Amino acid sequence: MAAALDVHDLRKQFNTGRPAVDGISFHIPSGEIVVLLGPSGCGKTTTLRCVAGLEHPTAGRVSIGGRLVAAPADGVHLPARLRNLGMVFQSYAVWPHMTVKQNVAYPLRHRGESRGEIERRTGEMLELVGLSEFAERSVVSLSGGQMQRVALARSLVYEPQLLLLDEPLSNLDAQLRLRLRDDLRRIIKQSGVTALYVTHDQAEAVVLGDRIGVMRDGKLLQMAPPDEVYNRPADLFVASFTGASNLLAGRVVERNGEFGTVDAGGHRLRALMPAHIKAGESVRVAIRPENVRLDANGAADFDNRFTARVAAQRYQGTQTIYELAVLGGRLEVLELGTHMRHAVGSDVVIALPPALCWAYPAREDSGME
Repeated sequence: MAAALDVHDLRKQFNTGRPAVDGISFHIPSGEIVVLLGPSGCGKTTTLRCVAGLEHPTAGRVSIGGRLVAAPADGVHLPARLRNLGMVFQSYAVWPHMTVKQNVAYPLRHRGESRGEIERRTGEMLELVGLSEFAERSVVSLSGGQMQRVALARSLVYEPQLLLLDEPLSNLDAQLRLRLRDDLRRIIKQSGVTALYVTHDQAEAVVLGDRIGVMRDGKLLQMAPPDEVYNRPADLFVASFTGASNLLAGRVVERNGEFGTVDAGGHRLRALMPAHIKAGESVRVAIRPENVRLDANGAADFDNRFTARVAAQRYQGTQTIYELAVLGGRLEVLELGTHMRHAVGSDVVIALPPALCWAYPAREDSGME
């Protein structure tokens, strides 16, 4: 049955230089889905492989269901085959000479389950992943998305304590990826298994995760529910990596609780900021394009209302991206709809909700080009 996962001060050093995983800790309660999100090389896959037993950690402790499975300082390293895990990777790794049903049933046969139990559990799992009508087909006749469903069913059929998924949708085309992404959370939740999912795709992370852990350079920067990661990013990198592409330079004039007033291009802007930022400090204010409100003449929040000049526009069919000159810099604004409503050179009134403007120390590195 599903079990909790505890990772404490995990470290993995391959050779000289920066550790691939640098002292991260987190807890996943039984039945929860946690997504590790970050760019290539951030350490998310190495973390998953240490949990799986495919890598030996350099330091730290990993426990599954209260059982210690890795602790280098104590000489503990339980082999992957003894950790009762399900694993789904980028490659489908299906048995090409078997039918769909035979692929899914294989782990149960390998464990010596009775014929009746194999039939029952295999049938239930094919029903869960939507492949019942394909049970007797050769697995190589399936689409990529269907083969990944076979791999998922095979990983769940023996009721593992923990399911590990490493970029399982990355080999699929865009439409298949979207379709399976939407089904994956339902399948995992209905199975009741605890899951650790690795991806670089923010949309996948938001759809699938009960919580998202954002990683960079081997460190875990923030782990929180998706809405908190998107609306209260812990630092400038988390904000930028999850889509806050607008950065305005300014200086803090005064603080008032969680908020402060920033001088940006000679205008006053209220923004949310960490407690350690003091008056007089240089900051960069991160704002998501979709959080800028156009046509804000009647906006109730007058603290952050400004007149901007449309400098450029990019029509994308169902939305338009405007580039606005304002506050001594440029802001990108996303507006949904199939019509471009604002011409280049025209003036528009915008509002920037203070709770969705996040100020960070100017010395912080966003890590984004």
